[in-house]
Amino acid sequence: MSMLAMAAAILPFAQSAIVEIERAEQERLNACIEQVDEDAEEAYEDSLRWLGEGARPAARYCNALAIIGLGNYKEGAARLEELANAPDAGGESDRALYLAQSGNAWVTAGYPDAAVTTLSNALKLAPNDADIRTDRAAAYLMLEKWQPAIDDLDRALATYPNDIEALQLRARAHLNLDNLQLAENDMSRALLLDNRNIDTLVLRGDIREAKRLAEE
Repeated sequence: MSMLAMAAAILPFAQSAIVEIERAEQERLNACIEQVDEDAEEAYEDSLRWLGEGARPAARYCNALAIIGLGNYKEGAARLEELANAPDAGGESDRALYLAQSGNAWVTAGYPDAAVTTLSNALKLAPNDADIRTDRAAAYLMLEKWQPAIDDLDRALATYPNDIEALQLRARAHLNLDNLQLAENDMSRALLLDNRNIDTLVLRGDIREAKRLAEE
């Protein structure tokens, strides 16, 4: 048998083996994600064992999520960002996911500047992702950059007009710019969608107080 024929015969088996490895890794990653919610410490220990087996992207992702699950948001954010920039990170959708989750972790850790940078990089890969825009708007609000937050939320709400969190954030940004009617419009819309949401109820009180002070 020629070398070409041998290669042609071996190729389907090699491809099948690769598919099987990827399936097993995905199943292990899914189990890790579930374990992070149930027992982050155990998920972290398992991620270390997995890293010892080769430190493939899925193992590094599991490790970063477990670190975040343990409450170390800063380190978890840095590891996700490092993974997103690694040569073996995967396609654009994978990298965008890692960066988006890193941005959220930076926000939770109290580093809005880092979050804006990371989420901006995520948007370069997924410019139409409304959730990433909402997340970046939250970081902008922490930095008191009201108009950039509104710009992001306008685009996010154009995609998902009933996103309560986006409505709350935009109302808060308008409130800080003294755009009281626009703030009330967003708050009222959020209230129609869920009239028991505590954040919306607090927002309503803040808007009413701002209107009262404006009238004095």
